Amino acid sequence: MEYFQFLIILMLSPLIQGIIRKLKANMQGRIGPGIFQPYYDLIRLLKKDMVISGVTSWIFKATPYIVFASTAAASMIVPVITTKSPFDVMGDVIALIYIFALGRFFMALSGLDAGTAFGGEGSSREMTVAILVEPMMMLSIFTAAISAGSTNIARIAGSGLLFSPSHILALSAFMIAIIAETGRIPVDNPDTHLELTMIHEGMLLEYSGKYLALMEWAHYMKQMLLFTIAVDIFFPAGISNGTESLALASSFGIYIVKILFMAGLMALVESTRAKIRFFQLPSILGGAFVLALLSLLTYIMMSK
Repeated sequence: MEYFQFLIILMLSPLIQGIIRKLKANMQGRIGPGIFQPYYDLIRLLKKDMVISGVTSWIFKATPYIVFASTAAASMIVPVITTKSPFDVMGDVIALIYIFALGRFFMALSGLDAGTAFGGEGSSREMTVAILVEPMMMLSIFTAAISAGSTNIARIAGSGLLFSPSHILALSAFMIAIIAETGRIPVDNPDTHLELTMIHEGMLLEYSGKYLALMEWAHYMKQMLLFTIAVDIFFPAGISNGTESLALASSFGIYIVKILFMAGLMALVESTRAKIRFFQLPSILGGAFVLALLSLLTYIMMSK
């Protein structure tokens, strides 16, 4: 099972997206779509024909495969239910951030490749957010990495870290980074198609059919992957350090509970906050960067 634990993220990520949508709808007094709606959307898109602009280059056609493959590769090096994995040697947090950056880079290029104003606008905004988010993620994860004595995610998860002032600050910064990385309110609105406000959706406007399905599926996987990193690093209790069937089953149950908690938290944030203007993002993300920096300084001064 340790060889295939990444399939949990691959197969269940659309379900987590459906649960978030359902919870958000219930909190807002709506019925909302069913929790399996993302699966139906992906199947429908995979059956549809694609409309491709004649001015696009190979970048536009290759980007969906690169984004999906990079996200799948990232899910293979992150422990899900056990720290024992044949890929744990490559599970370094620095490599993980660069794998995410690879997908983001090609998404931004594809937004520019079609030559549309809204695609270029979405790409520009995405890279602006990335400049602010990536250092914040690095610092918040480094706080836990220093405590564990390794930048390997499996070793950090297996160290059984306890809460301390530095980790609480790092967790706060990382949660804001998750909201920004997944394009959720208040940073972005994943449900809108208003061209003047969207960031992530702006880069996908020219995609359709199978290409759009791959991009959307990769986005669901990235969201669940970030949830998994958060619970692995800051809530490592319950993850198995072995490969026994009973231990894996118990770890899987605890993992699902933690992921559902993260999904409920995201739905609550989106239901209680309003989207902010784009020029206000640096103040919020800059504040989160300060939290991440303080977490590292706090650990250095307090050694915990």
